[in-house]
Amino acid sequence: MVQHRYKRVFLIVMDSVGIGAAPDAEAFGDRGADTLGHIAERMGGLHMPNMGKLGLSNIRSIEGIERAQKPMAHYTKMQEASNGKDTMTGHWEIMGLNISQPFQTFPDGFPQDLIATIEEETGRQVIGNKPASGTEIIEELGEEHLKSGALIVYTSADSVLQICAHEEIVPLEELYKICETVRALTKNDKYMIGRVIARPFIGTPGHFERTPNRHDYALKPFGRTVMNELKDHQYDVIALGKISDIYDEEGVTRSIRTQSNMDGMDKFIGTLSEDFTGISFLNLVDFDAKYGHRRDPIGYGRALEAFDARLPEVLALLEEDDLLLITADHGNDPVHHGTDHTREFVPLIIYHNKITEGRSLEIRQTFADIGATIADNFNVPMPKHGQSFLKAIE
Repeated sequence: MVQHRYKRVFLIVMDSVGIGAAPDAEAFGDRGADTLGHIAERMGGLHMPNMGKLGLSNIRSIEGIERAQKPMAHYTKMQEASNGKDTMTGHWEIMGLNISQPFQTFPDGFPQDLIATIEEETGRQVIGNKPASGTEIIEELGEEHLKSGALIVYTSADSVLQICAHEEIVPLEELYKICETVRALTKNDKYMIGRVIARPFIGTPGHFERTPNRHDYALKPFGRTVMNELKDHQYDVIALGKISDIYDEEGVTRSIRTQSNMDGMDKFIGTLSEDFTGISFLNLVDFDAKYGHRRDPIGYGRALEAFDARLPEVLALLEEDDLLLITADHGNDPVHHGTDHTREFVPLIIYHNKITEGRSLEIRQTFADIGATIADNFNVPMPKHGQSFLKAIE
């Protein structure tokens, strides 16, 4: 196998942890957005001493997080180059793509022609068809669904079409087949929907609960990513959390499901004890799904502090030829208007054991610099977008 500087690269995406409005934020309706800054204000200061030591407050001042005099890591922030602010766009860009046409969102529900086609193709009526919380829409429409067998269709601030059904009314096999049908209907430019999601539930009125049998049907990335190159060159690509779904399994050699941020950290830390050559790639979705979209700055802040408390476990297991990258994929300011993502810079923390004193790197003009650096490290074909910072972190 070709020589590489780092044998293992560990990449953590703190889903939605933005670090201040991007220069083009106003064009996205996000002027003044500041996920980390506003959470810190609402918390009366964030207690994240480990991220502080790595250099988080050296990127910009964050209330409660002390600026490191001798940062343990190199640090900077990245600006998104693609036209969008959603999870798939951010992650695809991280691995070397540039998305010029944004995924569509549906704040007023899906077009009636699409709903009519879904009803015709599946033989079931559709109810709902609006943005909603998954738990709330089950409570609202679950009883009607039990009586009629109609599919509960809803969306969110993301580019998703979610289909909710009781497992005793619509068996899982049928629900999955329905979602596959809808995925095929929405792959064209007319709808440009990022993900179709099966959302099964069980229980009785007043006692409904979602089951772990969720399944995502994502679009495939619009080009080859660095993950494809790594896999094709016999490197390991371990995908934790929803990473495999985001890339529709492209370039993934092993997928590990997670139940929460803390479960994600448990399983990520587990990979630190494995002998592999390649990347371990984790998404921590709770920041976004549980706190950002629900506009809960205090819950978000506590989740950030819980993540920070796990970092000593990660750092203790890193070997001499390991590289740790911590970043995000977009913002989701929980004090901003609406429930949408926010167009922000994202932090980038770069750590390895041979850093004697971390320093500030140039602001990155695209998230794809991460993918370019990983490709450079493993000497696989470089992506079309992004510039490697491998030499800058030696």
